[in-house]
Amino acid sequence: MLVHEVMSTTVVTLRREDSIRRAIRRLYSKNITAAPVLGDHGELVGIVSEMDLLCGAFDPDPRAGHLVIRAFEEPAPRQVGSVMSTNVVTVTETTDATVLVDLMIARMVKSVPVLRDEQVVGMVSRRDLMAMLAASDETLQETVAEALREQFPSGPSWDVTVKEGEVELRGHAGEHLDQIADLLARTVPGVSRVRHS
Repeated sequence: MLVHEVMSTTVVTLRREDSIRRAIRRLYSKNITAAPVLGDHGELVGIVSEMDLLCGAFDPDPRAGHLVIRAFEEPAPRQVGSVMSTNVVTVTETTDATVLVDLMIARMVKSVPVLRDEQVVGMVSRRDLMAMLAASDETLQETVAEALREQFPSGPSWDVTVKEGEVELRGHAGEHLDQIADLLARTVPGVSRVRHS
């Protein structure tokens, strides 16, 4: 499965000069955990997460008895540019989903911008991946069967069953056609494996 099959194409973006409060409101209202930060020409210059914004949202409270405020302590930052990360993990639309998952795990990130020619064209989050994998076996079975019917309206046909995201195609139409059927079934978001019997 490729990233473009699971990414969100409606991308909430921010600017470096946006206030922390504005950014928090945007992420909160859209129910997202991170947003790409764009420069003056629409180029990706960073990413800001909920955690980044929370770190920049508060000044120390002098009422806290254990807190000692030093005279040289700076106030909390007030703009996205001061809390965003500039070391951004990105992928392209044709990145394999397994590569994406490995990147998310290795870099411990929840959301990754998708680039085309240096421009942000999508975002993919762990939630997007989970939603795709949450599709029922019945839905996957119908989608795979429909894809095969569209490709082969006059036949051949295969019996399709799905269990826990794994597709079983029963019947053989020759090695070449079976390979095409396998490939079609694998392109359905949520399918984890395809086998013939």
